[in-house]
Amino acid sequence: MPTDTTSTGAPPGTRSLEHPAREDIRLTEVLHALADPMRLRIVRTLAAAEGELNCADIELPVSKSTCTHHYRVLREHGVIQQLYRGTAKMNRLREADLEALFPGLLDDVLRAAELQERRLDES
Repeated sequence: MPTDTTSTGAPPGTRSLEHPAREDIRLTEVLHALADPMRLRIVRTLAAAEGELNCADIELPVSKSTCTHHYRVLREHGVIQQLYRGTAKMNRLREADLEALFPGLLDDVLRAAELQERRLDES
C-alpha cells in the first residue's frame, strides 16, 4: 500500500510518520480500526477536541505499548494523522478524507457510540 509522508506538514529534516494516501483508505480497514473500544475512545476524544491532541492528553486504561499499538492502527488505517511537534506526537482525525470517501460514516459512528454510552449508563 503506497504511503504519504508529505501530508504530515512536518518541515524537511524532521521526523515524519507514514500515512495511507486518501485513495488507499479502505472501508473495511476503517471499520476494523473503529471496532476496538480503546481506539473508539481515542477517536471520540479527538472529535470532541476539534483539533490536535498529544498522545498523553488522552488517558487510556492500558499500558503505554498498547496505547502505541492503538494509535498505530488508527494511523495506518487512515483514521488519524500523526505528526511530531518537537518531541510530542500530535494526533488529529482525518475528517475531511473520511468524509470524502465515506460520507456521514464518522458522524454516524460517533453518534452511535454516544447513544450506546448513554444506554449503558442508564442500565
